[in-house]
Order: sequence, then C-alpha cells, then structure tokens
Amino acid sequence: MSRLRIFTEDNPSQPHVNTGDRDAIARELEAIGVGFEQWQAAHPVQPGDAPEAIMAAYRADIDRIVAARGFKTVDVVSIAPDNPQREAMRTKFLDEHYHKEDEVRFFVAGSGLFTLHVGDKVYEIKCEQGDLISVPDSTLHWFDMGPEPSFVAIRFFTEPDGWVGHFTGTEIAKRFPRYEPGQAG
Repeated sequence: MSRLRIFTEDNPSQPHVNTGDRDAIARELEAIGVGFEQWQAAHPVQPGDAPEAIMAAYRADIDRIVAARGFKTVDVVSIAPDNPQREAMRTKFLDEHYHKEDEVRFFVAGSGLFTLHVGDKVYEIKCEQGDLISVPDSTLHWFDMGPEPSFVAIRFFTEPDGWVGHFTGTEIAKRFPRYEPGQAG
C-alpha cells in the first residue's frame, strides 16, 4: 500500500501524519508542489517485459505528461533483487540531493521510498505499482530502493543527460528510516 508519513526534521522517530489514503497523500503533497497520481495499464504488463511493451501499456498517460511538461526523453528502468550492483545503486541515491529539472517517476511494478525535505518537514512517500510522483526541480530529497530492490519504473527527463544529482553534503538522510519492504510502520 502506498503511504505518506510526515515528520519534523528534528524528530525522525515520530511522524505527525501517517496515511495510506491515496487521495490524502495527493492533497498533502499538492500543498508542497509535488504531484501524486495513479495510472492504470491499457493492457497487462509485468517485470521482464520489453520497455516498448511497458511504455505502450501506459502510452496515453505518458503522452499527456510529455505534452504538458515538455519532457524530451522517457525510458524504463528495471532493477531486480539479484542485481550484482544493487548496493552501489542504492547508495547512489541515499544522500540528500536535488535536480535542476523535475524528477518524475511512475512505478509499473515494485516499490521505492522517496523522502522530501521541504522547509522544516520531511515527507516520506512509499510509492508502489500504479503510483506516479512528480518532484519539482530544486526540491531536496533522497530515494531508497531497499536492500533488495525490486521495481520497474518509467522515468521522464528534460535534459538529454538524464539524472544529474546535486548533493547537499548534509547528514539528514542518515537520521531518517531506511526502506525495508514488508516492514510495518
């Protein structure tokens, strides 16, 4: 189940908001300029399908987002728990950073944890199959795919070089919970 928890930046152990209601998640995130919506596939897809088949299943939504936002590149990334580079890949995204373009991800399968640092609050969003998250440029955040990552995502880029992170050098991400799929809380 998708989930939003909101913490104050100085209290990573006690969220003051904890909800799995997707409408409530969308409302809370909209208040800070973050988009959150759900998509349905036009036909069934699964991990291991060719990127072209995955994108065809979501073509109407992809085309809508590209037309509205001016993205130049769309791709599919697939990470499995047995990926030999999983630790390095996880570590790459765990520290607080920002981008000079919106970070838009749609979860075709699996899950991941986006954590946003906005003002004095920390917004932890567990994204799962069917969730699209749109994090505005310059928003401080980190992403945790868990110790055994398992997800397929559609990514949208404005810049031809794709994902470029600008790291803040702060330790805040180390103080907040890591993603352990299957754990309650």
